[in-house]
Amino acid sequence: MKRLDDCFNLADFRDAARQRLPSALFHYIDGGADDELTVRSNTTAFDHYRLVPNYLRSISDITTDRTVFGCHVDWPVLLSPTGLNRAFNPSGEIAVARAAAEAGTTYALSGMGTTSIEEIGKATTAPKIFQLYLFNDDALNFALIDRCKAAGFNVLCLTVDCIAAGNRERDLRCGLTVPPTLNRRNLFGFTRHPLWCLRYAASERMTMPNIPTTDGNGSIGTLASYFAQKMEQNITWPAVEKLMRRWDGPFVIKGLQSVADARDAATAGVSGIIVSNHGGRQLGSAAPTIDLIADIADAVGDRLDVVMDGGIRRGTHVVKALAMGARACMIGRPYLYGLSAFGQPGVQRVLTLLRAEIRRTLALLGCASVDALGHSHIRLANQIPQFFTHAAGTNADALPPALLRSSA
Repeated sequence: MKRLDDCFNLADFRDAARQRLPSALFHYIDGGADDELTVRSNTTAFDHYRLVPNYLRSISDITTDRTVFGCHVDWPVLLSPTGLNRAFNPSGEIAVARAAAEAGTTYALSGMGTTSIEEIGKATTAPKIFQLYLFNDDALNFALIDRCKAAGFNVLCLTVDCIAAGNRERDLRCGLTVPPTLNRRNLFGFTRHPLWCLRYAASERMTMPNIPTTDGNGSIGTLASYFAQKMEQNITWPAVEKLMRRWDGPFVIKGLQSVADARDAATAGVSGIIVSNHGGRQLGSAAPTIDLIADIADAVGDRLDVVMDGGIRRGTHVVKALAMGARACMIGRPYLYGLSAFGQPGVQRVLTLLRAEIRRTLALLGCASVDALGHSHIRLANQIPQFFTHAAGTNADALPPALLRSSA
């Protein structure tokens, strides 16, 4: 069984979480839609890009702070909204929010969180984001917005890629229910983890206090049915503008993946967008977000904050995304692995390791600041050196157009 001081990278935390969680809960975190191609490629796509350093430069004072969505952060990694946190560890979202504050960054509470808006508001005074799933009832949406205002949240984030439930077959095979209950599919997985069972039984009953429903005890299928009935499946720009007026503060959209949508968001006047495919949990075969970020940032990065979400497992991944134009990155699964295995100390160590990797990568690139990163630091892994392109042609067509333009 891995201990906290046995974890030296984010993959170690995944192993530790797998050792401690019942299989249904581990696979809820770890899995994705359909054949999980996007889950895998979100991370493996980073391997298509290499970093190009510049040396003989002063790196005696490396700075990583930035302003993202109007909030100052000490380093450009934010914590993505994730659901069901108290199923993984009784300390749940409060532990994650406090770890984020300790690390000098921003935490996003999921609309499917197991801790209320008000509890998170009291737990930390650090900048906070609330992720809103749009209901088909303005009164419900406005009530959530007003609760966020009263609780001191700084940013409202509308998620737009959940107009239908993703096909997450691992959850069905493992018999996942919300909240967790025993059934024939998950019985063996839960009984193999008596410590988790005892801890869960001794904790306060898990609910979803930010979803206005009386049915908090059902299967994934039941939850999907609820979403189909209550969630707005035709989200349009007039609806976005209505929410922006009600919120009257920094407003971001999560789930956009095309340049066209990014331009529409900029025209609408949003503060930022989160380029995300929901961690590969919604649309099967969605493009890896790292392959999208350069073109989107090139198109709208001077008009709003562009943040990349998906597949981050190393500090080099963050640096690559920043060099391609992202203002910041977000992580979800990595901190859930830390929470599941070790509670708040696990989340804190995940963030400490990732932050150290980012600083080390900047030093090895010869960059004294995240603001010094740019397209010149990125090269496609199999790109033919420019020396040969005049005679032999190039495979640079594989590059995102924005990177291709910058290398011309």
